[in-house]
Amino acid sequence: MSIQAHLSELERKHDALETELAEAIAHPSTDDLKIADLKRRKLQVKDEISRIRLETPQAVH
Repeated sequence: MSIQAHLSELERKHDALETELAEAIAHPSTDDLKIADLKRRKLQVKDEISRIRLETPQAVH
């Protein structure tokens, strides 16, 4: 898998987590632990995207 393809996959995963998080927050019955887990996973993906972009100059946004 190329770096650009990997970045694209991570960006799709980040967007999916963002959508899932928004839906979870919109439903008051959602467990706070689930929301915290979604936020943590979303941040991990964002950190991975940032790390790849910093380490790979050709990995343009």
